[in-house]
Amino acid sequence: MDSNTLGKRIKEARLAKKMTQSEVVGDFITRNMLSQIESGAATPSVKTLEYLCKVLEIEPNALMPDENDSKTAPNAERYISIRNEFANKNYNAVISYEQADEFSDEICALKAKACLEVARECSRSENAADLQKAVDIAKQASELSQRGIFADDSVKSKAEEIMKSNAKRLSDYYRSLL
Repeated sequence: MDSNTLGKRIKEARLAKKMTQSEVVGDFITRNMLSQIESGAATPSVKTLEYLCKVLEIEPNALMPDENDSKTAPNAERYISIRNEFANKNYNAVISYEQADEFSDEICALKAKACLEVARECSRSENAADLQKAVDIAKQASELSQRGIFADDSVKSKAEEIMKSNAKRLSDYYRSLL
């Protein structure tokens, strides 16, 4: 669903409850952010959507696309699938998903954390190929962790630690072969 349609639906729900923007936002988001969401200038995070649904006393599916919005539904479905895979610790599945434009910031954050977990798992091996995979996946985690509004320096630093420790292990391994 595009941000204009989503914003329009949120605004309609707010007006139907006869609430002002200030009454809706409380301490969770700013009135300015709600205004941007309602105008389609900003796309809310999943947590913000959950909050708005609670305050407006509407079911989340009231904001979801109907049959006429079918061209955008796959992005929302893909994002939900990615979240479910992450929650179920299917990290390789999360990494393999393509970006969904509407949820790119959220997906980058999930993929960065999934890459970090896969890199940690590969780091437990003594196999040189697994250690190299740990370095490569950790590099991907580092890059993804710095994209979008959910950029996370802690994921980046943990990924860099994995890269350094495994690069040293690989170096030691290759020296031992000489």
